[in-house]
Amino acid sequence: MNAGSLPRSVALIGAGGFFGTNLALYLSPQIEDVRCFGLSQSFPDAMRAIRWTSGDIASSSLVEVLAGCDTVIHLASTSVPGTDLEISKDAEANLMTSLHLFDRCVDCGVRQVIFISSGGTVYGPSSRVPIAESAPTQPITPYGLVKLTIERYLEVYARLRGLDYRIVRISNLYGPYQNIIKMQGVVTSFLAKALRNEALEIWGNGSIVRDYVYVEDAVEAMVAVMRYQGAKRIFNIGSGVGTSVNQIVASIEKLLERKLKVKYRLGRAVDVPVNILDCTLARNELGWHAKTGFLTGLEKTKYWLSMQNIICRGPSFIR
Repeated sequence: MNAGSLPRSVALIGAGGFFGTNLALYLSPQIEDVRCFGLSQSFPDAMRAIRWTSGDIASSSLVEVLAGCDTVIHLASTSVPGTDLEISKDAEANLMTSLHLFDRCVDCGVRQVIFISSGGTVYGPSSRVPIAESAPTQPITPYGLVKLTIERYLEVYARLRGLDYRIVRISNLYGPYQNIIKMQGVVTSFLAKALRNEALEIWGNGSIVRDYVYVEDAVEAMVAVMRYQGAKRIFNIGSGVGTSVNQIVASIEKLLERKLKVKYRLGRAVDVPVNILDCTLARNELGWHAKTGFLTGLEKTKYWLSMQNIICRGPSFIR
């Protein structure tokens, strides 16, 4: 394990969402200079004591955030309606803005960029699971393709412009501060619906298997990546355990001690049957592994949802 100290200053770009909020709350007591940047905050009350700058990546305020910063964590990602058909809009919204960010990082003397990629989409269908970082990358969605392309561009920026980088391919996150209005994440959105006694909608027959990692574990992985001084560039971050959609439903039923209402819909072509990440490299190089079992993470998420008055206020409420 090649571990050093945490950077002096960190800028979280796209910090207003689920993972950014969790990262900011965890890092702010440990790093004196944490700068958060994004279009808007999903949970401004939680982030009120943390330095926040509003803007998009094309705005001049980005340079002010990056100036004198050691490490940039690139979390920004825009969901484009109808992305499966409007591929060019997805590339414009995510790829081109990422390249603009990298240019500004070089201009401002940023030492390192940590890019949050997607372990759930960059690999595509895989003949072997769990999937290691060395596996072929064959994304079948515009989202996965853009994530992979951004990864490749970081290699170019390192070679041609000296911008150091790490890539973190995170599996399916769940936990506190996930936005249930946007129905982000099947685990949290299913649990919120179940608490309100609403029917759950499942694409296909529920056999799709994914690797679900509790957000606090992923945050700890990010801290390990920030400390890492070794030669590896790309890390899978996940639980290493596969859970089907039907198993999620069964786990929520066990937690709530009642049957849930479930509606099955036609399956989607963009869903690969199985995606489980091999996180051996993270264990060996970072000294990290996921510690939170699925039922424990589910219980913690239920507690957070209950504290947000999800049951009483319904789907329109968000703090």
